[in-house]
Amino acid sequence: MARRAGGLRFGTAGIPLSTRKSSYVAGVERIRELGLGCLELEFVYGVRVNRVAAGTIKDAALRHDIKLSAHAPYWINLNSRDPEKVVASRQRIVQSAQIGALCGARSVVFHPAFYMADPPEKVFQTVKDNLVETVGELGQGTLEVVLRPELSGKAAAFGSLDEIVELSTQVARVAPCIDFAHCHARAGNFNSYNEFTGVLKKVSRRLGPQSLEEVHVHISGIAYGRAGEIKHINLKESDLNYQELLHALVDQHCSGLVICESPNLEEDALLLQETYHKF
Repeated sequence: MARRAGGLRFGTAGIPLSTRKSSYVAGVERIRELGLGCLELEFVYGVRVNRVAAGTIKDAALRHDIKLSAHAPYWINLNSRDPEKVVASRQRIVQSAQIGALCGARSVVFHPAFYMADPPEKVFQTVKDNLVETVGELGQGTLEVVLRPELSGKAAAFGSLDEIVELSTQVARVAPCIDFAHCHARAGNFNSYNEFTGVLKKVSRRLGPQSLEEVHVHISGIAYGRAGEIKHINLKESDLNYQELLHALVDQHCSGLVICESPNLEEDALLLQETYHKF
């Protein structure tokens, strides 16, 4: 059995760096060897997994008891001025869900949109309408897949905490991907036990207590400026108070997946898991 920390499984955004062969099956096996419990399939530069390969990934994940999620391509903007780009964005989400489901992934993470100088209220409605259409385009094979718009780290990008939570209340099969590093970079605060707890309580209050029983969380070190996120960095090089974040996750009885996006991947994923065990 892969090691678990309470109700949370910890893992990496993509294949661990120490994996001997660059394949998702090998990545799943390496996650198991490391004692971690989950892996996010990175479709960020395109969905480059075919249906046959997806089946082998699912088999490996089931065999090693590793939970999977997927991250859709970066090239998504549901608020684009170009209707063709909006259609293509929806198609990328659908394709990620279809292939992700064949791999055994239960969540598909994506960056929803940019404001494009539009009022936030208008962008919210546009994103919502397009997400409703996207959910309608999902096939029977994706019934268990949850679409997870990610909390954005950049001020120019749609995806504040309130926007992501509100979307999740209004669109079926949508739930948040809570990226705490992005939350910290976007707001410049949200870096204390009380603030982390406040985020989780808001999610629970708006989406119901069960939402904390199946959270999808991203954590990494983060460099940021006035406009928000600059880049991901390793935890020990950043000011993210990951110890208090983990403490908040424990105290709010969270279960689900924690995906580490630090550049050193499994090193910080293991650090998070080991720190979590102390609580």
